[in-house]
Amino acid sequence: MALTKPDVDVLVVGGGLGGLSTALFLARRGVRVLLVERHATTSVLPKAAGQNPRTMELFRFGGVADEILATDDIRGAQGDFTIKVVERVGGRVLHSFAESFEELVGATERCTPMPWALAPQDRVEPVLVAHAAKHGADIRFATELVSFQAGDDGVTARLRDLNTGAESTVSAHYLVAADGPRSAIRESLGITRHGHGTLAHFMGVIFEADLTAVVPPGSTGWYYLQHPLFTGTFGPTDRPNRHTFYVRYDPERGETPDDYTPQRCTELIRLAVDAPGLVPDILDIQAWDMAAYIADRWREGPVLLVGDAAKVTPPTGGMGGNTAIGDGFDVAWKLAAVLRGEAGERLLDSYGAERSLVAHLVVDESLAVYAQRMAPHLLGSVPEERGTAQVVLGFRYRSDAVAAEDDDPEPAEDPRRPSGRPGFRAPHVWIEQDGTRRSTVELFGDRWVLLAAPEGGPWARAALRAAGELDVRLDAHLVGRDVADPSGELTRAYGISRAGAVLVRPDGVVAWRTAAAPGPEAQDLLSALFTRLLAR
Repeated sequence: MALTKPDVDVLVVGGGLGGLSTALFLARRGVRVLLVERHATTSVLPKAAGQNPRTMELFRFGGVADEILATDDIRGAQGDFTIKVVERVGGRVLHSFAESFEELVGATERCTPMPWALAPQDRVEPVLVAHAAKHGADIRFATELVSFQAGDDGVTARLRDLNTGAESTVSAHYLVAADGPRSAIRESLGITRHGHGTLAHFMGVIFEADLTAVVPPGSTGWYYLQHPLFTGTFGPTDRPNRHTFYVRYDPERGETPDDYTPQRCTELIRLAVDAPGLVPDILDIQAWDMAAYIADRWREGPVLLVGDAAKVTPPTGGMGGNTAIGDGFDVAWKLAAVLRGEAGERLLDSYGAERSLVAHLVVDESLAVYAQRMAPHLLGSVPEERGTAQVVLGFRYRSDAVAAEDDDPEPAEDPRRPSGRPGFRAPHVWIEQDGTRRSTVELFGDRWVLLAAPEGGPWARAALRAAGELDVRLDAHLVGRDVADPSGELTRAYGISRAGAVLVRPDGVVAWRTAAAPGPEAQDLLSALFTRLLAR
């Protein structure tokens, strides 16, 4: 990094879920961040709806979980959310994938203290904007990136205010590219992608209509449509009588987005819901491509890719927006550590190494779901489903920021039977702290955390001394003194025996552990460990 102080520490380009999450998580860590977004406002469309428990853990770390949970979601009053393959809404069911929202919850509730949420993107983004700004982030809508130059001394960018046409220059230590699947920043850097590529072309329609005769009041769901005349989807939004309809079109048959006029879309909606006389109020029609791509590099010097700029995944399974938020947290805590001097520049190399592993898990899972629900011809040519719990909570990081203790090649494990090994998310165990029942997960999110077993007090003291000398922010907890383990489960779940210790990163991922009792060299061992993990 250059010694000259730039205008901001980090410039984020793109104000979707990935960019706004990055800005929020950076701002909470005291980083001077500027976000620019070419659109005039946050998303006006529901688009990515639903937050899995890992995302909700990160939102808790970011201080917005309660507000997201309080947001109106896309379920009906009964709380049911069915997922069905049908010929038409209300018609013959070809296959049902979930009978209720509770089935999703049941797959993960033993693994985390955080629930699922079903807030749509147009409700979530304003929350992220408000909290990012509260913590000092500069958020500018109707502002586009005109050009940028990146080098060893950081980034210089040219910005344009789309309301006035005025241009300005801003300098930053780092640039986070959150500018979507067609990322101009990624393209300008010559970063290539791999993957299945474009899978299908869709027209997305947002419309309003009273469909109580088709969808029973108080119950909603997502429908994959296998109509004799077209393939598509139908789903709800968080607003009464507002719905989404996606229909596939095929350029190889000469079809183009221009064919999907309001009149044509009205005809298709009538067929989809089996309501010949319906007069929908069409609010928006947009073309988009369903695709699967992963960037070959996630970092180029001071530029890092986040969200759809780094990977594009089919929406089947609802993991794209969640993964973008995960990217935002990972890049934010690492950038903050480097900017604070806690870590060396090479820590940023672990960002792509780790998040690309998650991207492959997510894309493979989404492809498997896509094949089952919409493209049976792909069955056998795409990976089989691992299951929601493994992908969302059982992923494993492998990088220099983790002290791996084995060479197990599996990218995920069943989080309902966690191993506590380095690289995996730290297990959820109910504990007591200051007389309050809470989860081990609630200890993480801001600083490094060392948990010492009941007879591992010297590990805690050695860790605090080592962290103090290296200016690493650390909390140390001794089981039995600082936190109580009423079930006796903590030491088993973390694999630290009666005298060992475990070191957990700010993102709640296990970095290192030992079951051994501490010796006189404990502080030196931990100093060397911090130096290695933080690329100092």
